[in-house]
Amino acid sequence: MRGARTIYFIRHGETDWNAARRLQGQTDISLNDTGRQQAARNGHVLRQLLPNFEDLDFVASPLSRTRETMEIVRKSVGLEPAGYRTDPRLREICFGHWEGFTWSELPERDPEGYEARLADPFNWRPRGGESYRDLMERIVGWLESLEGNAVVVSHGGVSRVLRGHLLGIDPSEVPFLEVPQDKVLVLRPGEISWH
Repeated sequence: MRGARTIYFIRHGETDWNAARRLQGQTDISLNDTGRQQAARNGHVLRQLLPNFEDLDFVASPLSRTRETMEIVRKSVGLEPAGYRTDPRLREICFGHWEGFTWSELPERDPEGYEARLADPFNWRPRGGESYRDLMERIVGWLESLEGNAVVVSHGGVSRVLRGHLLGIDPSEVPFLEVPQDKVLVLRPGEISWH
């Protein structure tokens, strides 16, 4: 990240798959009503955190749940909903052949993969998918391209690896970091705060 930049990071609001603990990854699932309320709440918090939005880059993952969240956030702060850009590097981690299953189904559906992930959750890669290490490399590349302060709407996995990278968190802990959908995460070099 060039210089001392601040990222106002918002995870997309809840989807029905989130509520069911179903792995979404890069599957394009829409927000539910709770998710829309969470997005509006985060927009109001952002309005309280920032005096103006003129010098901020607004960027989202291209998936529909993040774009809808961004549009609700922007409307909540009085900005044109469509006035942001997307970056494919901000997509969620790809869970490959695990996408669409719930966590509770995986021990039976893929016992070997499930055990391998338990043994090494940061480096394990599902068939056709990414590991958290892969995701971190992708997000660090995005982070290095960031030129100013930004409001970012992305995903839980992205939030985890951003914090892991910026705060030097042990990689084995990264996949288990909390990823609330009803909070704004403010990331500055060496520090984070939740709002």
